[in-house]
Amino acid sequence: MMAAEGISAEALTRMARLSGTDPVVVLSGQRAEVLGMTPDARSVVLISAAEPLSVNHITRLSDPLNPEKPDAGLTVRSTDIPDWAQGAVALAKLSRLLPAAVVAPTTAEMADCFHVSAADVLSYRPIAARSLKRVAEARVPLADAEDARVVAFRPTDGGIEHLAIIVGHPDRDHPVLTRLHSECFTGDLLGSLRCDCGDQLRGAISQLSKSGGGVVLYLAQEGRGIGLINKLRAYELQDAGFDTLDANHQLGFDDDERTYLPAAEMLRLLGISQVRLLTNNPAKVEGLARHGVQVTERVPHVFPSNGHNARYLRTKATRSGHLF
Repeated sequence: MMAAEGISAEALTRMARLSGTDPVVVLSGQRAEVLGMTPDARSVVLISAAEPLSVNHITRLSDPLNPEKPDAGLTVRSTDIPDWAQGAVALAKLSRLLPAAVVAPTTAEMADCFHVSAADVLSYRPIAARSLKRVAEARVPLADAEDARVVAFRPTDGGIEHLAIIVGHPDRDHPVLTRLHSECFTGDLLGSLRCDCGDQLRGAISQLSKSGGGVVLYLAQEGRGIGLINKLRAYELQDAGFDTLDANHQLGFDDDERTYLPAAEMLRLLGISQVRLLTNNPAKVEGLARHGVQVTERVPHVFPSNGHNARYLRTKATRSGHLF
């Protein structure tokens, strides 16, 4: 398989030659629904054509920023989808690429090629989360919390790193004031006005310090789990009129691609089983509870809007159920 966004004419020719058949395109259900190919956004679809698919065909199918529409006459399969198709989309998402892939079957001549089972790809995220280990820790005085430490977590075999910012000395015998914060390069570092992430991060650290201590889990889940590049693509779509959720769908992603299993595992490793959760998002409360963390209280975490993020915050309230 190859990611659709990296395909070239040479790669298509090579795949067809090696497999002895024409490659097919696999799209996420969200992208297929946007294109009107299936009414069910949960399914993955396989797309083929009477003639071999070209790079232009594939780009039209996978890239919402391409103004040209997909060609008519495509064959769309949305039932009895094989595991390898599900695995291809999952692998693209893990790689922070558009969730679309070009796939061709292997042959006996390719037996010495490196193989990864679809089951292994589909199970990677929970396995990586459950294998998180504390790998480093340091005192890091912060502007709003001089008594702070950063603890780094990483899967046993390497991979994405998550951080815990521990402010003060939280009492683990009582529910710990906790914030789950998905990394946001544009908001946290650049001070972007398109979101409220920077305000939420700095506000959480300040509130933890004033209340005697707590934890911010800084999760490597940029753009609600789609990655920075795809978030920038979503911004371009938002500038064209889509809201934050519909922009995700245009790209082929769900409303929210995050999982809160890493957060639950980090809390377990920190010896925290009960939290007062600093959030406006009920899904975070439900996500932690699903993975064994008791949320004794949801603590509101609201900041003023501005002319650039008012629509974004309104969408979170009306379509994602955030409580402001």
